[in-house]
Amino acid sequence: MPDAPPTTVPYVERLWLGPVGWVLLVVFALMMSVAFVPVDLRLAAVVGLAVVAVGAGALVLAAPRVEVRDGTFRAGGAHIPVALLGDALPLDADATRAELGPRLDARAHLVLRGWIHTAVRVELHDPQDPTPYWVVSTRHPDRLAAALHA
Repeated sequence: MPDAPPTTVPYVERLWLGPVGWVLLVVFALMMSVAFVPVDLRLAAVVGLAVVAVGAGALVLAAPRVEVRDGTFRAGGAHIPVALLGDALPLDADATRAELGPRLDARAHLVLRGWIHTAVRVELHDPQDPTPYWVVSTRHPDRLAAALHA
């Protein structure tokens, strides 16, 4: 019996909010709830729970996905075939700050989250696209760069 082709996904990451952000959401919900305590205790509890539910839903839906799958690199809503990519350079926090500051090309495509301090810079070799490179936030820059090179 022949072996089935591997169906592994080289890289998938969701750029979730960090723990501090989730705590801040709960604190905000508590503050909104306290504002309704003088009106009615049950209403205050409902408002607090509603703020947590709506806030968590919005944060989950807004978290971009970064993945390398089936020969395509996806970052947020953008995607490009891996064949059109050049070098993928993992960036630590200092290098990311430099890439987004003095070295930034205004034509670059950015998928960033402020609470993630590392990234990958990926060169593009698409003659039909004026974008020279992408800078994509990731918590695992070495693993993403390795998946892009694979």
